[in-house]
Amino acid sequence: MNFTTLDVTLDAGVATIALNRPDKANAMSEPMWYEMEQAMEWLDTTPEARVGVITGRGKFFTAGIDLTLLMGLGAKIEDDCDGRRHEKLRRLILKLQDTLSSIERCRKPVLAAVNGACIGGGIDLVTACDMRYCSSNAYFTVKEIDVGMTADVGTLQRLPRLIGEGMARELAYTGRRVDGIEAQKMHLVNRCFESPDALAAGVMEIARTIAAKSPLSIRGCKEMITYTRDHSVADGLNYIATWNAAMLLSKDLFEAGAANMQKREPIFKD
Repeated sequence: MNFTTLDVTLDAGVATIALNRPDKANAMSEPMWYEMEQAMEWLDTTPEARVGVITGRGKFFTAGIDLTLLMGLGAKIEDDCDGRRHEKLRRLILKLQDTLSSIERCRKPVLAAVNGACIGGGIDLVTACDMRYCSSNAYFTVKEIDVGMTADVGTLQRLPRLIGEGMARELAYTGRRVDGIEAQKMHLVNRCFESPDALAAGVMEIARTIAAKSPLSIRGCKEMITYTRDHSVADGLNYIATWNAAMLLSKDLFEAGAANMQKREPIFKD
């Protein structure tokens, strides 16, 4: 696919989706929002792509939502009826929310590799990913409070599930910076690497490890963990029973067993 704000590559089952506006600190412009959803659709439906890694080109992961997008809202929702104008704004917010939810909906695991600043909308983006990793020079801030906004496209819904309600409230209310080391301690990221190069290498190693596993089983794991997060244990157990009743007896299961007996690496269908 051809993108103007993203750089998308595929190598050995790992799709790298890089925010590619380094001259603008990878600020999330309107085209980037639309292209991110397209990239997630491509990742979801391309068999050869087994894992996605979202990163940023240049010194910053992202400076958050592009202010020009916010400044142009008035023209987009203009209407002589207050009710219709407000409805248009609501629909626009829902569209932006859905872009990031597409990361969560994607059947393939999506990893975030954060180097440098991850501000505002960047938090919305990474919290929708399966796992997050950063370098020691990274920092995170829920910046919306400092521009007179309530974060509205995912942070306040997903962040408390990752770091706990109390800490999420602190970050949302204060807008303070969290560096990479603290981000790891509060479980915002799985691991903080010592340098950008170590981050890139480490995340790629994790992604390739996942890509070598049974794609069908990995998709099942993502489906079950996400479902269980939002449902009771009983509901989750019932769902996995139904899933495995349909998916368990796959060629992947028999290939894994044969590879183990023959002491070789398994080879799975995309």
